[in-house]
Amino acid sequence: MNATDLIVIGAGPAGMMASIAAAQRGKSVLLLERNSRPGRKLLITGKGRCNLTNNCDRDTLLANIPRNPRFLYSAFARLSTAGTMEFFESRGLPLKTERGNRVFPVSDRAGDVLRVLERELDALGVTLLNARASSLLLEEGAVRGVRCEDGRELHAPAVIVACGGKSYPQTGSSGDGYSLARQAGHTIVPPVPSLIPILTAEPDPREMQGLSLKNVTLTAYRGEKPVFSELGELLFTHFGLSGPLVLSASAHMEGKKPEEGADAAFYAEMLRGRGYRLSIDWKPGLTREQLDRRLLRDFSKFQNKDAINSLGELLPRKAIPVLLRRAGIPFEEKVNRITREQRRSLLEALKDFTLTPVGFRPIEEAIVTSGGVDVRQVNPRTMESRCASGLYFAGEVLDTDGYTGGFNLQIAFATGVLAGESAGQ
Repeated sequence: MNATDLIVIGAGPAGMMASIAAAQRGKSVLLLERNSRPGRKLLITGKGRCNLTNNCDRDTLLANIPRNPRFLYSAFARLSTAGTMEFFESRGLPLKTERGNRVFPVSDRAGDVLRVLERELDALGVTLLNARASSLLLEEGAVRGVRCEDGRELHAPAVIVACGGKSYPQTGSSGDGYSLARQAGHTIVPPVPSLIPILTAEPDPREMQGLSLKNVTLTAYRGEKPVFSELGELLFTHFGLSGPLVLSASAHMEGKKPEEGADAAFYAEMLRGRGYRLSIDWKPGLTREQLDRRLLRDFSKFQNKDAINSLGELLPRKAIPVLLRRAGIPFEEKVNRITREQRRSLLEALKDFTLTPVGFRPIEEAIVTSGGVDVRQVNPRTMESRCASGLYFAGEVLDTDGYTGGFNLQIAFATGVLAGESAGQ
């Protein structure tokens, strides 16, 4: 293949935006994607709705990025959250802002976000090639192109690595970017899961497997200090907890550090002994006093029934045995015989349902990974490598990540634009 001005590795959000930014500057761009089509991970974000950014100011944006937010100042100066919204709306995609300032397409279809990017790539003449980059072509401290898995050599004076982290490898994010970066002399901060389901020590979640709770509050504590608390939705599973609230909480919980090649068993144990606990408030809209009055009303209404049959108007069926057991109330106990102390125990179980997190699901199941290319070896004003000239990075391959709410896609879009424009100069 003839030489091109720029090769971009990875047709995810960062890679597509980088290709667009460079092509807008008149550069010929070759976009490599190992999958048969671009944007596979984009299609599953936000439960298929694509929470593409957050409608907030820069200070709020940076406050929602726990790892290396200062590194992103220049990227966000180049593409703010308002800039991301303008990019898509000006290309015919109406957007809406929901709870927590999360921004979605009005259609609630991630495919519509992808189609905007694909149309822009096509209009700008970006060449999309289905191929997997296996190594960089380097010469005298500068990048000269890439070698593909099939042996082909593709030449260009600039290369952007934007092939993601290690989460969801079926979408193409299998850690290739780390290998390419190491080849150029970069240090990789060991990747760990972020935005990941949590394993718990207690068997209760397994008993309630498949039960989804809405409008509950989940609080994560380290010792006595709350590190996360939010109202929303969670899901009980055979291993513990999942759902939006849990993914958000996981990003605030730091486990032991992995070694190279850590397996799934490591992630299943990485939180044990770290002093975390999780607390679910099943009825956050009610104070303890209000909830106690509600329990008294229900108990009066069902006073001649067994306890197991008395809470159907207050709780999902799957939850009733678990909560009664926690409160020390026998299932066959007649409601009119439940003591004040038992009722108080039930109230506490509802307002502070405590679980012990012991680990995360494997890193391959994380929405995003924390860790990656050490940002101290990347110029934050250009996204260019400090180890090899002409080499740039964008997106999740970098050691920076955000909480849920559109912040990670904003990182991808902003670093992609900055890398693409810098490589296209």
